[in-house]
Amino acid sequence: MIPTQTRRRKVGMTSPTPTVSTPTVPPGGQARRGNHPGVALAIITGSQLMVVLDATIVNIALPQIQSALGFSTTSLSWVLNAYTLTFGGLLLLGGRAGDILGRRRTFMFGIALFTTASFLAGLATSSTWLLAARALQGIGGAIASPTALALITTNFSEGAERNRAFGVFAAVSGSGAAVGLLAGGMLTSWLSWRWVFFVNVPIGILLAVVAPLFINESEPHPGRFDLGGALTSTLGMTSLVYGFIRAAQEGWKDPVTVASFALAVVLLATFVWIETTIDQPIMPLHLFRNRNRAGSYGIMLALAAALFSMFFFLTIFVQDILGYSPLKAGLAFLPVSAMIIITAQIASRRLLATGPKLFMVLGAVLAVAGLGWLAQLSTTSTYVSGILVPMLLFAAGMGFLFVPLTISAVSGVEASESGAASGLLNVTQQVGGSLGLSILVTVFGTASRNETHALLGTGSPPPANIKELVLAHGISTAFMVGTVFAVIALVLSVVVIRTKPSDVDTSAIPGLAG
Repeated sequence: MIPTQTRRRKVGMTSPTPTVSTPTVPPGGQARRGNHPGVALAIITGSQLMVVLDATIVNIALPQIQSALGFSTTSLSWVLNAYTLTFGGLLLLGGRAGDILGRRRTFMFGIALFTTASFLAGLATSSTWLLAARALQGIGGAIASPTALALITTNFSEGAERNRAFGVFAAVSGSGAAVGLLAGGMLTSWLSWRWVFFVNVPIGILLAVVAPLFINESEPHPGRFDLGGALTSTLGMTSLVYGFIRAAQEGWKDPVTVASFALAVVLLATFVWIETTIDQPIMPLHLFRNRNRAGSYGIMLALAAALFSMFFFLTIFVQDILGYSPLKAGLAFLPVSAMIIITAQIASRRLLATGPKLFMVLGAVLAVAGLGWLAQLSTTSTYVSGILVPMLLFAAGMGFLFVPLTISAVSGVEASESGAASGLLNVTQQVGGSLGLSILVTVFGTASRNETHALLGTGSPPPANIKELVLAHGISTAFMVGTVFAVIALVLSVVVIRTKPSDVDTSAIPGLAG
């Protein structure tokens, strides 16, 4: 997630959450102030925290989910992808629904759907059941998340009051990743993996009950829903991701693999055609005409591909190879959140003096170094030298990148399209994460099969730790390709981005400029 906050021409901290997209902020005028603004803000931020938590809290439970429901390591990635694909694919449609139908009404429906899906996920007795519930969670999150931040403009007056509310919202979003890591570890260790989903139920019920009592409704605005664009883009990306994961399991010549890729091409081509022919597209393609904005989207796509995969594979590595408990695994990743917060603050304070490009290049260099280091993982790697140091390098790079990417994505756009511009950055993050994870899972599956054949084909008895050797080899190979993603981001930041300090336009972020 990449929420942004700007105060007196300073860009605020971005969130370290790897798997939740940024709600877009619509232009806001004067809002009706309720009698209990503190309660209203607690409801809004509470909902955002619940959605943010769902990213990291589930990551920690992945090995236990795999064991309980019989996932293979490659199919396990769908526990993340089923959520991120529907979330990212329908995020812009969710924000549009809030504008047309009323933000409070849409918000409450999204929370109710997310809560119901969380309950169903906790009850899952099969992999199919869980994946269906995760997809439903993504739909609920895509409806609730854009309207949560937008409700601040409905309930808080423009100026200092609204800026303080945005500040609290950004702080809650930023802390969500760390809270999720700890909560996921504690719930999985002390109760079971099911409670990483059940924990949302009482929170969601409480939010749905109190929201109509303390949150003002927005005025609905007439408009059209681009359902065709939302469905073809979501289904097209799902088919593409499925093709990669199927290839990891059955090979590239498998008829279902080939059909999946063919269907993805047809659906995504149809999506582009729809977006260029209708009056109110869900994704204004003309936003890609700006060099810096298109470059920012490309950098986020490539880095998210590496970021999602890093958490996925390292969660498995520390628990299945290093033997960490879920709680210890959660604690092991906390330094990542802290490093992103620190470097994001540094970038936000220096951005006006240096311009976005310097931090983009520096961040991409650090990301390449961190992923290249992780590509050296083996069964003899230790936590500090093999995981912690490269993780911190990568996290520092992401912290340096989040703020300038967001600013570059929204600078120079009309106020009426700033929400779409920032929303597209969130969509590229979700799509990049899902696509990158599916590609690296395919690499992992192929490398693991080859390593297994190599170890068993020597004629000698297989080593006692063959499972750990195969797993470590597959993960290190996946990180090698992940390093390529970071190199692509570095090339884009050097070659495509053309910015200078005077190009930083914080006023392009509606409601956040003070």
